[in-house]
Amino acid sequence: MRSEFLIEKARKVRVEVVDMIYNAGSGHSGGSLGVVDLLVYLYFRVLKVKPSKPLWEGRDRFVLSNGHVCPALYAVLAEKGFFDKRLLKTLRKLNGLQGHPERGSVAGVEVSSGPLGLGLSVACGMALKARMDGEKHRVYCMVSDGEQDEGSTWEAVMFASKYKLDNLTVVIDRNGIQLSGPTEKVMPLESLKRKYEAFNWNVVEINGHDFNEMKKLKTRVKGKPTVVIARTILGKGVSFMENNFEWHGRAPSKEERDKAVRELMGG
Repeated sequence: MRSEFLIEKARKVRVEVVDMIYNAGSGHSGGSLGVVDLLVYLYFRVLKVKPSKPLWEGRDRFVLSNGHVCPALYAVLAEKGFFDKRLLKTLRKLNGLQGHPERGSVAGVEVSSGPLGLGLSVACGMALKARMDGEKHRVYCMVSDGEQDEGSTWEAVMFASKYKLDNLTVVIDRNGIQLSGPTEKVMPLESLKRKYEAFNWNVVEINGHDFNEMKKLKTRVKGKPTVVIARTILGKGVSFMENNFEWHGRAPSKEERDKAVRELMGG
């Protein structure tokens, strides 16, 4: 029954994501659809947050480093009750929801993000600050696999290991696709697990669409930061988008939007 609740939440969020990007006429359809299950599980099963008090001091912090998939984050925040769902229709419109997250623009967004490779550094700073101040909350950071090409990412990885930031969990959206094609052709990453282990991180691998496996998102090891390598499918739930890098940064046409919604609704 609990999984059915999450499955239904994810279905509703995916429909919202497709509609948002269609209405905006631009956006990142594939990646946004791919991270929906992870975000739904985080916000409905893991993160300690209070939508009625978004700045509650005891809240867990969430950093979306791969900010281009923010339609999924916005839709989940609205579903959780952080703000009115009617705001979702303002994606990429003047005075509306930004095309990348912007702190202060909407309740629930902790950090402005856009340039890839910077979010993990911010999350490390938040985790170290919490440690120094004796705060008990955790910091979660979602990053793309394409961001593993960035040198700043590995500086942050070393930093987190040096300071033993065991209050930090990083979730890698490992869909194997980036802007110009498969990650293993653009810049091979495997074995990503062994790379992080070499930097003294606790490494967990999961199917990023299996809610039972997502229980491992709560894994922690004393004295080590944790990274969860989540295998995902770009465009998950929409057959003609799945695993197609052309949908990295493309909005659907009216016909494509209608077909996608029918598939997501089970029609």
